[in-house]
Amino acid sequence: MSISDRVRFEKPDLEILNQTHTVVDLHFHSTYSDGLNRIDKIAAKVRKLGIGIAITDHNEIRGALEIDQYDDIFSIPGIELTVAEGSHLLVYFYETAELIRFYEREVVPHMGAGVMSSLSLTMAQAIEKSRRYRCVVIFAHPYCAMYTGVCNVQFSPGELQHLLALGDGVESINANNLNRWNLKCTVLGFNLDKAMVGGSDGHALNHMGRAVSYAKCARTREDFLDAIKSKRNQVVGKEITFLRKVTTNSLKLRSNIGNCPDLIEKNIRYGRKVIQFKSCALRDQMKRRIEHHFRQERLRSYFGI
Repeated sequence: MSISDRVRFEKPDLEILNQTHTVVDLHFHSTYSDGLNRIDKIAAKVRKLGIGIAITDHNEIRGALEIDQYDDIFSIPGIELTVAEGSHLLVYFYETAELIRFYEREVVPHMGAGVMSSLSLTMAQAIEKSRRYRCVVIFAHPYCAMYTGVCNVQFSPGELQHLLALGDGVESINANNLNRWNLKCTVLGFNLDKAMVGGSDGHALNHMGRAVSYAKCARTREDFLDAIKSKRNQVVGKEITFLRKVTTNSLKLRSNIGNCPDLIEKNIRYGRKVIQFKSCALRDQMKRRIEHHFRQERLRSYFGI
């Protein structure tokens, strides 16, 4: 299947897709982390759109467990981990009981001051622990602004290559990401020959369904997650408008106000990494220029020019 068959950058026609496919917004947040809406409001919107949903709150599962109580709604148990480096990791489970066990055993002991704080687990450790359970591991928005995507300067090329090999796939379209970053995420997933998923990364109801994953399969967790792992699903989505991003992000900041110390520390640490990375790049560039200059001088001297 070509990249254009697997991923389409356009507004999803949910009414048409729902007729022949199982359609799921695989990335949505509730008030249990930094979302703006309660689960009952989210459930009502899911019913209206006729799709499935994965509540993937940051380091929190109460939203996923609450949506699971609605018998008329198809949901995928999931969580978005914020690891020690500040990057995000999506983990989807075949069974709710597995999500609960994973959370209680592997997440809670490593929690920070709040759900929006980083875990004490590194990205590599979080993936390793998730492999003890039946789940699908996806790198959320691997390319994006700052450090929340795994493709950033905090990881050396060797470390990044190792991490990418450990996951099942990448989020190719995130409706709250920028188009240029989503394009890079899609190319990454295609080059890795791994699973690709899409989700709104919604924090407000009007985000829901802007990017979705869909597959021709039975409407069960088993069949849908199997379709993703075997690359039989497709992704379609379009980024949220800049104005909506600004409005939502300003509201998200309010929910993050208690997380300021952690955010400041991560931004300082990342800023130092960026400065170090750019300094090394500049040093290498200058070294190449000097070496080129001396080669040219030696050639001129040799040929008597």
